[in-house]
Amino acid sequence: MANTDGAETPVSALKAEERNELHQELPLDHADPLFRALHRVIRFAIRILAVLMVAVILWGVADVVYIIYERLWIAPVFLLNINDIFYTFGAFMAVLIAVEIFINIRLYLGTNVFPVQLVVATALMAIARKVIVLDFDTLTPMYLLGIAATTLALGITYWLLRQGNRSPKWSD
Repeated sequence: MANTDGAETPVSALKAEERNELHQELPLDHADPLFRALHRVIRFAIRILAVLMVAVILWGVADVVYIIYERLWIAPVFLLNINDIFYTFGAFMAVLIAVEIFINIRLYLGTNVFPVQLVVATALMAIARKVIVLDFDTLTPMYLLGIAATTLALGITYWLLRQGNRSPKWSD
C-alpha cells in the first residue's frame, strides 16, 4: 500500500483499520506462522458456528409452526389453553434467543469490539424466557430466588451499560 510520499508500506506496519482487519484479537498477519494458521482456523470455526446457528433458527421456526399446528388440532379444535400459550411463547423466545446469538457471532466476526451490551441483552432475553415458562407447581423457593437475583443482576448490568454509553467521554 502506498503512503503519502508514494513509498510502499508493508501490510504488517499498517494499523488494523487500514488493513481492513476487524478482529484484532485474531490478526491474520501475526509474526508467528503457527498463530496465523490457528487464527485462520478459529475464524473458520466461528463461521461454521454462524451457519449452524442459522440452521438452528430455521429448525426452531419449523418447531414453532409445528407446535402451533399440533396445539390447534387437538380437541377442542382451534382453542388453546394457558399451558399451550406459554409453551408456544417459550418456543418463540427460544428462536429469538437464537437470532440474538447469531447477531453476537456476526458482530464478533465483524468488529473489533466485543458486544457486551448485546450479550447481556441476550442473557436477559434468555432469563425472560425462563420466567415465562416457569412451572410454579415444581419450583422451590431457592430456585425462584436465584431466578430473581439473576434477573435483577442482568437488569442492573444492562442499565449500567446503557448509562455508560450515554455519558460524555473523557478527553485527555
